Amino acid sequence: MASRPLPRPRPDAVRGRRACAGRGGCGGRTGGTYDPRIDILVLCTGNQCRSPMGEVLLRDRLARVGVDAEVRSAGLVSEGAPASPNGVKVMAKRGLDLSAHRSQKLTPDAVAHADLVLGMAREHVREAVVLDPASLAKTFTMRELARRAERTGPRRPGPDGGLEPMADWLARVGAGRRAADLLGTSTDDDVADPIGLSKRTYERTAQEIEDLVTTIVRHAFPVPAGRP
Repeated sequence: MASRPLPRPRPDAVRGRRACAGRGGCGGRTGGTYDPRIDILVLCTGNQCRSPMGEVLLRDRLARVGVDAEVRSAGLVSEGAPASPNGVKVMAKRGLDLSAHRSQKLTPDAVAHADLVLGMAREHVREAVVLDPASLAKTFTMRELARRAERTGPRRPGPDGGLEPMADWLARVGAGRRAADLLGTSTDDDVADPIGLSKRTYERTAQEIEDLVTTIVRHAFPVPAGRP
């Protein structure tokens, strides 16, 4: 599936998601899916390598477990550029199509529109929080969210038989985080940028992102007992 352009959010849609989170009753499973539709934004620098791969890998994994999700990606510096050729190749190997992808530049509206923002590096999280300071609680690097999710555990069952609201789980996962933690130049939570490197390097990057996606989805959307 090709990468999709970022939406122009409707004010009523944004208000609806915020009201839903405030009521605390929007985390349950409806129909054949886990949650009301969730919007996820994946970030990297150019939106040509890491974040397009993360976008299609995450969209595919969520679809496989029955999550109704809108997954998009953006970058900090470029707009209208295609996905890198090696990125297209390593995704095609997994049956995923990046050939129609064109880079999108990150905007404040895109951050505000998302229910979860995933950066490939700390600088991407930092930029998202600069654009929308209220987004810190829902914005993580993929490595950080995967690590914290394994420590915290999966989303809990909700009172209606579904799952606790996503915002509540993210609050537990992110307990103790501060905006100041985003400062500095540590790369401990970064997925390295493969731009301009070999196909083998892209494959390693794709495998790392795929593993992180698996961990995140397993904790954010645990399979209920009795579900195949």
